[in-house]
Amino acid sequence: MGLAAEDVDTVPVAVDGDALLRRIDLRVIPILFVIYLAAFLDRVNIANAITLGLPVDLHLDAKTNQTNVALTIFFVPYIIFEIPSNFLLRHFKPPVWLSGCVLLFGIVMICQGFAEAGIFPGSCYLIRFWYKREEAQQRFTVYWCSVLTASMFGGLLASAIANMDGIRRLSSWRWIFILEGTATVAVGFAAFFLVSDFPTEAKRLTEHEREWVVTRTGSGEKSDQPINARLMLHFFADVKNILAGLVYFSIVIPIYAFAYFAPTIVKTLGYSTVNTQLHTVPPTAAALALCLLIAFLSDRTGLRSPFIGVGLGLTIAGLAILITVHNIFSAQYTRLCLVAIGAFSAGPIIICWYVMSLDGHVNRSIGTGWMISFGTTEEIVATFAFLAKDAPRYHTGYSILLAFLCLGSLATALYMACVWRQVRRFQATDPPEEIRRRYF
Repeated sequence: MGLAAEDVDTVPVAVDGDALLRRIDLRVIPILFVIYLAAFLDRVNIANAITLGLPVDLHLDAKTNQTNVALTIFFVPYIIFEIPSNFLLRHFKPPVWLSGCVLLFGIVMICQGFAEAGIFPGSCYLIRFWYKREEAQQRFTVYWCSVLTASMFGGLLASAIANMDGIRRLSSWRWIFILEGTATVAVGFAAFFLVSDFPTEAKRLTEHEREWVVTRTGSGEKSDQPINARLMLHFFADVKNILAGLVYFSIVIPIYAFAYFAPTIVKTLGYSTVNTQLHTVPPTAAALALCLLIAFLSDRTGLRSPFIGVGLGLTIAGLAILITVHNIFSAQYTRLCLVAIGAFSAGPIIICWYVMSLDGHVNRSIGTGWMISFGTTEEIVATFAFLAKDAPRYHTGYSILLAFLCLGSLATALYMACVWRQVRRFQATDPPEEIRRRYF
């Protein structure tokens, strides 16, 4: 089998493609960005709440790592429901399922693990159907930047909410959950009306416009094929899918370790509570800028894998220095920035590289859920990587992150080897430029 349907250039001529693509960008990406911004902000607000007195008020014992256990509980249902959530998204359709997920996430914190499980893989799954490979990275990255925006905004918001301590006799950390949860509920209601459906069923497009999108992206297959055990076993029989999960698995731990523990780590450098929140913003802002630059270069060159190597290399270098350099604030803070920009910039490239290589509703449904679900198991490790007893050097935490990044580098090399083996079958029939754009 050669190139996928999306690589065929025959598209309806009655459609202004550039104008329609701009409309799609405005309809698909912004609302998904806002949804995950709200969901991720709700998820990581506990990191800010910890520095504002939550452990003291709830009598969480640092010696028995009760705060870390509280973080871990969330991820168990999150992991379990990732793949099933994509099946439900196909059944209920994106506007209903994604808006319902974020609404539940905002209303009932006890349902948090189940509700948010559908948002990230479901959004990646949906984006895959609207764009060609050579234009997808910038869209995936813009969506991914909702994580970075949430991290920056969360720090700034927490520094402001810190001044609300005692209002209505509530602690400042309680106000974090109240205000951010309320905003998430509002986003959930709006999402029902704003989230786009799959291209074949998008009611806001004309018949010719739907045909144009489907033809250029190769996303015209029906979404109602049932998923059974045989299809699942066939999917996991391909070693590339296992390796792709390992690659994402390895980059998730520094991402979420930073998201959950950056305020805690920065506080050990001697800052006050408010200044701690503010000093978590610059590393995230630098990561945001690099993410957008790499996405642009990736789409322009048609390459993904070299930029993954850059991100992994920066993260490993930053961690290696954090392990060995102590009591020098400028060096430690700079290397913390290096870890952030390396890990956060590699994340969206890994997701796009893998997700855009999946063909068909079945593989995309299983594949996006699998990658995100398996990667989420690493978040459990991340919650126990930085224990209070290890402060301020956190040698154990940094060593764990470094070990998993080395594993990810090996998995990336093996994934590339599998891709090269697959490409050799197409070299006789497909142009080299098309092979490079499709697989690398």
